[in-house]
Amino acid sequence: MQTFSRTTGISVVVANMIGTGVFTSLGFQLLGIQSFFVLMALWLIGGLTALCGALTYAELGANLPRSGGEYNFLSRLYHPAAGFISGWVSATVGFAAPVALAAMTFGAYLSAVFPNISARWSAVALVLILTLLHCRSRQTSSAVQQLFTALKVLLIILFCATIFIWGGTPQPISFAPQSGDSTVIFSGAFAVALIYVNYAYTGWNAVTYVTSELEDPQRNLPIVLLVGTGLVMMLYLLLNFTFLSAAPIAILEGKLEVGVIVADHALGDSAGKAMGLILALLLISTVSAMTMAGPRVLQVIGEDFRLFSILSRCNSHGVPMTAIFFQGLLAVIFILSATFESVLIFSSFVLGLNTLFAVLGVFVLRWKKLTIDGAYKTFSYPFAPLIYLSVTIWTLAYVFISRPIEGGIGIIMIAVGGLLYKLSVNK
Repeated sequence: MQTFSRTTGISVVVANMIGTGVFTSLGFQLLGIQSFFVLMALWLIGGLTALCGALTYAELGANLPRSGGEYNFLSRLYHPAAGFISGWVSATVGFAAPVALAAMTFGAYLSAVFPNISARWSAVALVLILTLLHCRSRQTSSAVQQLFTALKVLLIILFCATIFIWGGTPQPISFAPQSGDSTVIFSGAFAVALIYVNYAYTGWNAVTYVTSELEDPQRNLPIVLLVGTGLVMMLYLLLNFTFLSAAPIAILEGKLEVGVIVADHALGDSAGKAMGLILALLLISTVSAMTMAGPRVLQVIGEDFRLFSILSRCNSHGVPMTAIFFQGLLAVIFILSATFESVLIFSSFVLGLNTLFAVLGVFVLRWKKLTIDGAYKTFSYPFAPLIYLSVTIWTLAYVFISRPIEGGIGIIMIAVGGLLYKLSVNK
């Protein structure tokens, strides 16, 4: 049977993580934080938190080697109901909505460069084309994913190098700690900003959704998670350093299109359109990676629950075509209806709960003695999972207190998953 190589696994992690978040969140962070040291610390803390989560997931994946991500982990460690609800959340909020958002952002940037192209229909076309490509075979999926991920990393490095070499005079800024920075780090503004950062880092767990199809998962999964997450953290720090160095805070505050503004300011008006085209190309990799990983959750749900068995159907190459088509169709519906914005507001809350219980599961794994002899164990255990749990609980609590409507909708979403589980086991 064809399998995904270690390189493909790393590309899935990198492509899932680098999406719209890092190119849109800095402007909102600047509304509450003006310290350059705190802003860089924000991205470093977010990256280290993601690394702690990746270290923990590596142990879970190596000892529970099956595709499905949190669905697999929570089913084995807690109860099938917990796994089903987790899979329901991942398959709807976790992948289809971000696919739609990334595709619509792709369409927006593309139409900015070529005004005659419809932003909405180019987004639909991107989803449909990538859905068809990923339905063919694992070899095709691997080739597409590696190509666009390599292009993504290359373009980010090229963008940063161009700004530093040919850009205008750098901003007079200092990244050294300033008086009062420690107070800012423990403030509500920092907690809000960290929510944006955590969203930008979402996707570090993506390869666990295709564990069964990864070559030698017990050996390669930890490497894929750590290398992929570490690479993205370095790229995020480089990008934000570039943004802050190249353009004044006043023109970045509250803006979404940070990359375009930086390119305009540093290189001239024509560079803005070029940056728009670059960002559009970057988002192809993001949509591709989520189209590749998300349907595997639907597939394993279909394998385990007769009510959803149609989702487990595969083609002659073992690719879950039905699940891929279902997720693609759901993403297209989101794009055409434009109703997914509210889903994205609470998605970080619901997905945060997902990963929270999965990371907590490493303690359950060892307590139940489900570990496999010789399998990877979390480096720096128990500190890595405890760090991840502490940061995640802090941000989730702040979201629920400050945005109770979105938190409440998230709870309702989980309850719907529980109802669907109840219906499925009664069939």
